[in-house]
Amino acid sequence: MSDPLRLAPPWRGRAGLRSQPVLLNRTPARRPVLRSRRPAHARLWLAACFVHGVSAPSLHDRALGAYLGFAIGDALGATVEFMTAAEITVAHKVHRNITGGGWLRLKPGQVTDDTQMSLALGDALLAARGWDLRMTADAFVGWMRSRPPDIGNTCRRGIRRYMLDGTLSAPPAEDSAGNGAAMRNLPVVLATFNDTGTLARCSVEQAHLTHNHPLSDAATLTLSRLTQLLLLGGTISDCRRCVGELLAQHPKFRFEPWPGNTSGYIVDTVQTVLHSFFRNDCVEGCIVDVVNRGGDADTAGALVGQLAGACYGVADIPSRWLKQLDPRIVERVRRQTDSLLALPRPLPIREPTPIAPPLPAAA
Repeated sequence: MSDPLRLAPPWRGRAGLRSQPVLLNRTPARRPVLRSRRPAHARLWLAACFVHGVSAPSLHDRALGAYLGFAIGDALGATVEFMTAAEITVAHKVHRNITGGGWLRLKPGQVTDDTQMSLALGDALLAARGWDLRMTADAFVGWMRSRPPDIGNTCRRGIRRYMLDGTLSAPPAEDSAGNGAAMRNLPVVLATFNDTGTLARCSVEQAHLTHNHPLSDAATLTLSRLTQLLLLGGTISDCRRCVGELLAQHPKFRFEPWPGNTSGYIVDTVQTVLHSFFRNDCVEGCIVDVVNRGGDADTAGALVGQLAGACYGVADIPSRWLKQLDPRIVERVRRQTDSLLALPRPLPIREPTPIAPPLPAAA
């Protein structure tokens, strides 16, 4: 007899809360159709901007839109994280305001590990005035020691390994196919927006600090390249071609039709993010659509907010969300965006210092 339920791997355990497999419905719950509020003439204007390059968002507008969209998606999704779509509908009808709460009992406007780890990575890039993997690892250690409200099991394990032995790469592991590496990589994209080679190298290196899995690598690189494309004025068609390359190498990322899974497994996250990004045409539509699907809603909301913000620019973000987001986060994101875009080009790379050999045993 076929089982209507499937076991979802616990890729994104939360401080022990999800260390065991969780049952997820194979068939997605019915969700309200979230239509864009952008008028038809506005959509046509934006399309003309892409074609003719007139009055389109600037690089800075897209970069700030990506970072603020990311933080907003994180804060909005945190309220409904680990809920099902049906539960969200009962509790909120359509969840579209940043109110805090959720299983983490966050204050209104507070963000989670997605934004916090991104800011830590950005701080390391700015402190090094370039790429220094060991400084990045140290920044993650400092963040974990700050007692964040949330940290995924794979991230915790990788940071602790570095604290114990100083190694800068986690060993390959099947349970490293979570979304924790892809979720924090936006500062690398901003620091290397015009250099695909450096983007690829730094993205994989920071990912392997905690997550070493081919699917995690592929997703981190693809989401980063999509963001880079959009920052530089790429079109939706350009994004489709980029995603096509991912699907040719890893068909399990296919997202049309959407399989309906919303866990922290990187395949589920990427499918959810891409399905929403390509079916909506504004920042609000993308983020609200994704977080109302439930599951790992903060990370999926953050990543679709990153893509949508890079695509449509900061002016497309609803003003109420900017008022609802923690003003300290807004200010840090604004400052960090400016500083990351101002880093030297090409980005200087400092090779990591070797680990000191162990002292010989006493005779």
